[in-house]
Amino acid sequence: MHNSFLSLLMIRKSQILNLCNCDDFKYVIDDDVLPDGTFVPRGSTVTYSIYSIGRMKTIWGQDCLEFRPERWLTAEGDRFETPKESFKFVAFNAGPRTCLGKDLAYLQMKSVASAVLLRYRLSPVPGHRVVQKMSLTLFMKNGLHVYLQPRGEVVA
Repeated sequence: MHNSFLSLLMIRKSQILNLCNCDDFKYVIDDDVLPDGTFVPRGSTVTYSIYSIGRMKTIWGQDCLEFRPERWLTAEGDRFETPKESFKFVAFNAGPRTCLGKDLAYLQMKSVASAVLLRYRLSPVPGHRVVQKMSLTLFMKNGLHVYLQPRGEVVA
């Protein structure tokens, strides 16, 4: 399977399944100023919502709730490319504190997804309602119910 497609699939998975932590925080070791001009004194804790950042119109545009694969492709559309600003997609943190396991996590997700998609067609179970369960790590309350159709079989 094409690597760009799998990268997009993994980003989509993290948006749909919300497998990242809901909130994150940083301790302020020296007085600082946030990009919007807010002064943050030493000893403070700054908390931000990863869930909310992934749905902000100011970051992703008016269609922020829609999955648009072209957001993640090069101008030529031939390969996956992370945002130039690493702090736009912070499911694995960003900057010098990016999760050391990020690349391994993507590799594992791509391996599993390609193995399943190579062998099966997936279709949602009609009437199954996907509901998020709010917790430290977001996930689907009742899972994602799908039918697996072995590839090569005729779908009725």
